[in-house]
Amino acid sequence: MTSDSPHQIEVGGRTIPSGEKSQFRYAVATTFHDDAIELPVTVVNGDQAGPTVCLTAAVHGDELNGVKIIQEVAAEYEPSDLHGTLVCLHVLNVPGFLAQQRYIPIYDEDLNRSFPGSARSTLAKRLANTIYEEFISKCDIGLDFHTSTRNRTTMYHVRADMRDPAVERLARAFGTSVILDGEGSRGTLRHVACQDGIPTVTVEMGRAHRFQTAHLDRALHCVASVLAEHEVLPNQPVSWPGWTRVVARDGEKTWLRAETGGLVEMEWGPHPLVEEDEPLFTISDHFKNDIETIRAPSTGIVVGVLENAVAYPGHPLCHFVSVDEGTADIIRDDIERGVFDVYREGGFQWPEPRWYAHHEHETDSTHSENTHDTERENRDD
Repeated sequence: MTSDSPHQIEVGGRTIPSGEKSQFRYAVATTFHDDAIELPVTVVNGDQAGPTVCLTAAVHGDELNGVKIIQEVAAEYEPSDLHGTLVCLHVLNVPGFLAQQRYIPIYDEDLNRSFPGSARSTLAKRLANTIYEEFISKCDIGLDFHTSTRNRTTMYHVRADMRDPAVERLARAFGTSVILDGEGSRGTLRHVACQDGIPTVTVEMGRAHRFQTAHLDRALHCVASVLAEHEVLPNQPVSWPGWTRVVARDGEKTWLRAETGGLVEMEWGPHPLVEEDEPLFTISDHFKNDIETIRAPSTGIVVGVLENAVAYPGHPLCHFVSVDEGTADIIRDDIERGVFDVYREGGFQWPEPRWYAHHEHETDSTHSENTHDTERENRDD
């Protein structure tokens, strides 16, 4: 897909020559009224040849942070800036977006379990097939933006198959401190794209149903970092978050659950680091006669958390990741410097990345090579 001379790209039934920026809507299906379901698309085809980068958002229709990120990326870059091409798919799940629902309405189909899809199947699989064949398959790398699901929030982090060197390069270039290692569930966009040789990562941040400025600003830095790493923005810096924790596939992350039902109160914070045995949540009945305290099983960080104030027995309360003492000390230093003063109240706001000269970043001493699959309870991907 990448060449050494100015190039044109064919996506969505259009041919966009080098040096052109094109904004259009592409019909991917029809409604009950036979009206077109149109995918908003921006293609920025650089003056110079290079990789084709796909940015996708709202595969779950109520996850809005990515929609705003792609709007800003599409507006910011011009062909004269790029050695390569940006393919910006602003909203994948258009029916869900219009209804502000996670899944495709009426049938409650999960578009992000439907790739690569089929031209002769359900609506979700038809949408997935059209999106994949017309756009994703024609790209070299992908960034798929998500938030947590309803009634949860999640730390700014990346999910990536770190066994794949090209995916690892992409994940590290994005510059988040936390990377959850895993190939993704079958039928997800990134799982299928990676299997087809298109390195793709999932970017998770914050809450559904809103724009969160702190996450958006950080994500724009990280998109620029990826473009710099892959020479789409040559001679530009790549971000380094100060520390990186690659979370292995088993034993290093867990969902902490309620053992009793009741009213839930968060006790941790305002910083992301919690010490072993520190109280994270209390659950009480209406009379405060029965109180359960959920404590940190080790020193670690809270990656995702329930925001609903009530829970049934077995309900997941938080996604917890253990950290080694060296990483904990770095986070403690950041806390002392006031980096995380509004972390929990600010929607899991993360500090600004550092920057380093191209290809001069450090390696991650905490990377784990464990390869076993872990529990797939987290449905944010």
